[in-house]
Amino acid sequence: MELPKIYNTYFLAIISTVGGMLFGFDISSMSAIIGTEQYVDYFNDPHGLTQGAIGSALAAGSVVGALFAGPLSDKFGRRDAIFLACLWWLLGTAVQVACNGYGMLIAGRILNGVCVGITSSQVPVYLAEIAKKEKRGSIIVIQQLAIEWGILIMFFVGYGCSFIAGDASFRTAWGIQFVPAVFLMLGIPFLPRSPRWLAKVGREEKAIEILARIQAHGKMDDPLVVAEWEEITTILAAEREAPYSGWRRFVKNGMWRRTFAGMSVQAWQQLSGANVMTYYVVYVFQMAHLSGNINLISSGVQYALFIVFTTVVFFFIDKTGRRPLLIYGAIGMGICQFIVGGVLGTYGEYVAGGNKNVIIQVTGQPSHVVIAFSYMLIIVYALTLAPVAWVYAAEVWSLETRATGMALASVANWLFNFALGLFVPPAFHNISWKTFIIFGVLCFGAAVQAFVFYPETAKKSLEEIEVLF
Repeated sequence: MELPKIYNTYFLAIISTVGGMLFGFDISSMSAIIGTEQYVDYFNDPHGLTQGAIGSALAAGSVVGALFAGPLSDKFGRRDAIFLACLWWLLGTAVQVACNGYGMLIAGRILNGVCVGITSSQVPVYLAEIAKKEKRGSIIVIQQLAIEWGILIMFFVGYGCSFIAGDASFRTAWGIQFVPAVFLMLGIPFLPRSPRWLAKVGREEKAIEILARIQAHGKMDDPLVVAEWEEITTILAAEREAPYSGWRRFVKNGMWRRTFAGMSVQAWQQLSGANVMTYYVVYVFQMAHLSGNINLISSGVQYALFIVFTTVVFFFIDKTGRRPLLIYGAIGMGICQFIVGGVLGTYGEYVAGGNKNVIIQVTGQPSHVVIAFSYMLIIVYALTLAPVAWVYAAEVWSLETRATGMALASVANWLFNFALGLFVPPAFHNISWKTFIIFGVLCFGAAVQAFVFYPETAKKSLEEIEVLF
């Protein structure tokens, strides 16, 4: 017997984006823990490449997950691919909770990463394919909000668990990661399948029924439903007649432009350096001479700001367009990176002992500037690249290539996420403040590419966007 389905797009988004919340949970499961005595003592003060390997293990697994997410989604559907991903999360979380050293911890995080690689690529695909064109941006922004709520919730769970003695501290925090995965698995059966995926696999009657329920309260003869269905079938027929198949579809006949846009916008989201502030904010604030509970609470404030300002962009992303947010957001973030790096380089004093990932500190007014512009960086990121990169990458693909194309874009995201997660702790140890200058330069590179190469996709149907490329 088939369970009843709910067709309100905001409800569909809230349930499906719990997949993004898993990513947020895993980020904070480390960022809230790495500065605690329990973690440092149990894992023998991991630093440099060792801590980089632990931090980047999730991204390594996510690359693997994203690579087979497209074929999995095309075969079983967007909805069921998300469900299957949760099984990897349950396994990875169990390994983390039972870990007896950092080798086992890395293995558990890799398994969790496989789940995140699938959900991070296929949840935006699912949302893009069910949303009305005038609301598509705001619907996909819910994915980023879910990531941020996951970061915030898990951060304060980790903070609370830091008062538990011994290794039960971080094991309890990591064990709580079971909860959102189970919630998502219970909610998925109540979600309808993507009507565009149903059309792709030849289930036209069900596709029209779901499209009508989502777009027009079940009225199949509604003009908007009829027009959108005609667009879907016309584009799908044209794509099936294309002379290229397999991976050649992503480079031939101008498709390289879509591939370039989708993968590069995801890469720039990571190369902007903002995720340094989410993964390693505890280290950054130690550079600003914060320690103990004050450091953890100040880090939590950053995550709260992340949520507040991504909520703001939810209301105007479909009015302002994608290009301005990508261009001006990258410029604003670059300025923040230069200021943080410049202040640390000018006023910083080298310190010995303590955390081996933190070799420079500032005090007094310079420390306030570092904290303020670290917050400002996250605010600009929350308003621009954080949500818009997911929206833009989900929009640029054709129906035949969307699942695998978004998976490719996610691979780019996770490859650079892995590289930065591995690189940043050694960078803090070896070149300290110059790390922020490098990210500042990269941010301006992102602005230039967005200005030159990215067409505007706002207020257009997915089929209309195909014409732009």
